[in-house]
Amino acid sequence: MSDPAQVFDRALVRRRRDRAAATVQRVEPILAEAADRLLDRLDDTTHRFTRALDLGGRGVVAPRLAARGIPFVVSADLSPGMAARAGGMAVAADEEWLPFGEGAFDLVVTCLSLHWVNDLPGALVQIRRALAPDGLFLAALPGLPTLQELRGALAEAEVALRGGLSPRVSPFPDLRDGAALLQRAGFALPVADAEEIALRYRSPLALLADLRAAGEGNAVLARDGRIPPRALFPLAASRLAADGAVMPATLRLLMLTGWGPSATQSKPARPGSATARLADALGTVEHRAGDKAGL
Repeated sequence: MSDPAQVFDRALVRRRRDRAAATVQRVEPILAEAADRLLDRLDDTTHRFTRALDLGGRGVVAPRLAARGIPFVVSADLSPGMAARAGGMAVAADEEWLPFGEGAFDLVVTCLSLHWVNDLPGALVQIRRALAPDGLFLAALPGLPTLQELRGALAEAEVALRGGLSPRVSPFPDLRDGAALLQRAGFALPVADAEEIALRYRSPLALLADLRAAGEGNAVLARDGRIPPRALFPLAASRLAADGAVMPATLRLLMLTGWGPSATQSKPARPGSATARLADALGTVEHRAGDKAGL
């Protein structure tokens, strides 16, 4: 019986990332934009980091960390070739089985990689363990409705050709899950927010070419193993480009921020422990519940 917890073929993900190590530079502007938006969050803290882990950054994240003055950066990836693209210290590592000691890094950054992990809560727990107390974790994941246009067009085309459909675009998490996942993994001060990168393609086939170049081909275990109908992709492309205009493609980034727990971190005050009245701070009059405020 198949394991319902296994959503992705991790061996296939690795092979595709191995091949994409030679082509990923074609989509570097998109990867760079995502990395820059994620790393902008470093400007919001006065912490100075000295030991950083770039997890799955495809050669884009590590140089940006080094440019910020971080002296020790390790680049880890499921694909050895992809890890080596960043230069410096490269490690072939599976996000589901991290080979790093407890508290090894004071900064962990993962950009557009964790969406291929089967056990995301477990991977986050391992990342938190590799993070030193008061260390920072930053992650960017594609989230819903990323590639919703392509997902819908492929589904409609396959139903028309075969009378049924199989998953051809990776499932993505929702923003509502972000902070809960961080809290469940034991991160302190968890925050989840979202940003969108608006992409435009001259043709649907150009979008598919970019996905292949980035190693983002379909690796869902439940995918149909048969050769797709020859007309599938042309029919889906015709639906996407039906109006003859430039084709939009949504990339919604879920941005996750969490800290390694530490006794020195700020904590929310106890309810009822305030020493000043909110009404005084606002310069207004406080009324009891049920009282009518005067004009």
